[in-house]
Amino acid sequence: MGLSGGELDRMAMAVLQPGFEGTEPPDWLRRALGEGLGGVVLFARNIARNIARNIARDVARDVARNNARGSVAALVADLRRERPDVVVAVDEEGGAVTRLEAATGSSWPGNLALGVAGDESLTRRVARQIGRMVAAAGITLDYAPVVDVNADPRNPVIGVRSFGSDPDEVGRHGAAWIEGLQSAGVAACAKHFPGHGDTVTDSHLALPAVRASREVIERRDLPPFRAAIAAGVRAVMCGHLLVPAVDALPATLSRAVLTGLLREELGFDGLVVTDAIEMRAVSALHEPGEIAVRALAAGADAICVGVSSAQGESVYALRDAITGAVRDGRLTDERLAEAAGRVRDLAAWYDARAEARAAVARDADEGLGLAAATAALRATPAEQAAAPLTKAPLVVHLAARPSQAVGRATPLKVGQAIEEILPGTATAEVDGDGHLPDLSEAGRPLVIVVHDAVRHAWMRRLLEEALRARPDAVVVETGMPGPPAGRLYLTTHGNSTASARAAARWLTGGA
Repeated sequence: MGLSGGELDRMAMAVLQPGFEGTEPPDWLRRALGEGLGGVVLFARNIARNIARNIARDVARDVARNNARGSVAALVADLRRERPDVVVAVDEEGGAVTRLEAATGSSWPGNLALGVAGDESLTRRVARQIGRMVAAAGITLDYAPVVDVNADPRNPVIGVRSFGSDPDEVGRHGAAWIEGLQSAGVAACAKHFPGHGDTVTDSHLALPAVRASREVIERRDLPPFRAAIAAGVRAVMCGHLLVPAVDALPATLSRAVLTGLLREELGFDGLVVTDAIEMRAVSALHEPGEIAVRALAAGADAICVGVSSAQGESVYALRDAITGAVRDGRLTDERLAEAAGRVRDLAAWYDARAEARAAVARDADEGLGLAAATAALRATPAEQAAAPLTKAPLVVHLAARPSQAVGRATPLKVGQAIEEILPGTATAEVDGDGHLPDLSEAGRPLVIVVHDAVRHAWMRRLLEEALRARPDAVVVETGMPGPPAGRLYLTTHGNSTASARAAARWLTGGA
């Protein structure tokens, strides 16, 4: 292609999507945007928190949300002044994974709750409202939805982020979510190709392997991605996964996966973006520049970099690694130009949908988040006739450390949501090293809240201990359901502020 040094530098910058520190663009980022940086990814750390965390009351939490959304819109506007067509990305899945509502918890239930509710029109409406929020901030690309099929209930990083364990249901709800989000003028991104559901390792910490046969992968993991592509999804994120039935290389670095399977076999022609390259699944194998080069050569178009150095040196090092690989012949300039072109195409798609974003701004769907979360509640015994809580309970949360995908999100806890309705509610939080509080207070109902008890032996042990002392306790599971326990077992199928409020209202009779 015969590119000049300056053209090659700009093309290499165009395929990078780095994160940064702070609530204003640092000087290095402004300079990089002027030098062709194609994208930026936002995290909770970039969103100003003007109200204290874990706020209990509706009015205060609404103020916090509005402040956060206003701050990120101003930040994005600042970025666009440096480069109008910059692709600004964010992880806004709803449920446990939220960046724009990290300080208050998501107003929307997550994917498993929507899958359990079983209404694709509801899924589409929820995604459109998430799109409304993302569009109001001026964001181009939402790294959502997760369309992994949650084949292993022990999965530490997917779980309630998946629509479920049935490929067809995941495909239908994934397509509806994509349609809803993109109707708001924001690009969706199906993840994590070719499927992260049948793993027991968190790719933030190590390289997971999907040991299934090619036949099983075709039947179980690929249908939701086919459905996403048919729905017109604008981007696909590859997972840092080893899939031996397809290739001996991790998917992010595999031409067989990204080009052979995704491009040629599934027919996807949109943007392929990597998961964050500092995740240990790949960072333990290669230096960042080498990961970027190999991913681009394999067929990726955009390199997500969650963490950048304070002065941006790491971003420029990635640029130099990419240009060096082109000069050395390890990466063709045609492949780099193709990748940069897909980044520009996504930006152009976003620019062409200003009217859709203006329309969705006028389309508030009040009460939808709570209604959707309520539709996902399931109780055992199902014939429970009366509200189990008529006076302030003791609520004990058995809490494990959330996965890194959840990040800094701080949803309203079930105990806090109950306290909004029943003042005087007492709460306690116990982790894997802790001990149960005194449960014997006469006359006070007991609620035990667990999250993914099926994955945590210590949590099951403490739950059994609590139920031996108080067989009358109500148990609320906010993660993957397990065997019913307690006088009443209520499952929310997700951990969000919306789900906590839905559970509290159900337990107290809908007050």
